[in-house]
Amino acid sequence: MSLNLIVLAKQVPDTKNVTGETMKEDGTVNRQALPAIFNPDDLCALELALSVRDLYGGTVTIMSMGPPRAMEILRDALCRGADRAILLSDRLFAAADTLATSYTLAKAIRKLGMPDIVFCGRQAIDGDTAQVGPQVAEKLHIPQATYVKEARLEDGHLRVTKDVENGYEILRIPMPALLTVTAGIQPRPPAVKRLLKYKRVKTIFDLQSELKEKYPDLSKEELDRKVEEETRALAERDLLIPVWTAEDIGAHPERIGLKGSPTRVKKVEGVILRGGESKIIPATEAGIASLVQELKAGHILS
Repeated sequence: MSLNLIVLAKQVPDTKNVTGETMKEDGTVNRQALPAIFNPDDLCALELALSVRDLYGGTVTIMSMGPPRAMEILRDALCRGADRAILLSDRLFAAADTLATSYTLAKAIRKLGMPDIVFCGRQAIDGDTAQVGPQVAEKLHIPQATYVKEARLEDGHLRVTKDVENGYEILRIPMPALLTVTAGIQPRPPAVKRLLKYKRVKTIFDLQSELKEKYPDLSKEELDRKVEEETRALAERDLLIPVWTAEDIGAHPERIGLKGSPTRVKKVEGVILRGGESKIIPATEAGIASLVQELKAGHILS
């Protein structure tokens, strides 16, 4: 069996550094002002996809929607074992909420071809909505399982184990299917051989920037010719990450980016938790009895 597996991943701002000052006037986050990282739950999703491929064969394609610098997490995924990477990048995608993002990702998946399994992180740390994965499944009209921590094939179906409160649940679902993966799966580290290979991987954005700097006096036509030559050479060595635009995936301009996003963020505030008063309870019967009476008086215990 050769499975077609897709992982949806996001480069996110490090939320440890989010403050009210990082908001823009339109209510979106100024991502350029923050360090960017591989969304942690998406790393777990990548690891689960790689483990399924290792067991049953197939290919793992990682896909991310974001600005040109989002290719950093795609390079990381290739170094960890992904077979292919695709970047969805277009100014028209900017400021997308979960509705517009899921629409864009679903359109890109359909362009790539319906996979056997789509893997997503449970949620992204910059929004914590946990909505994109389920919305993509809905738009693709495929079954889904959330909070997944294990996945195996069984008689042409998926047997998945998902976290639930105080335990776990085992589901048997048909393929194609979408799984959102919970935290707790240990991602494999990048492999040395793959690091040596994919440190040279580029997108067309990287090529354009490098060649402009290297040949500042070239005309636009000459520069375009150079970019085309370098693009072809990188593709032959499997060192080119394709970039798909809104036009490439056939996305409707009214359903992507800010135009396709009904959600508006009014304000982001940094919350600092401070300790309040504390009280030491002696480890005696009298001390415990006093604590119980105090909790009853405060209607915390009945």
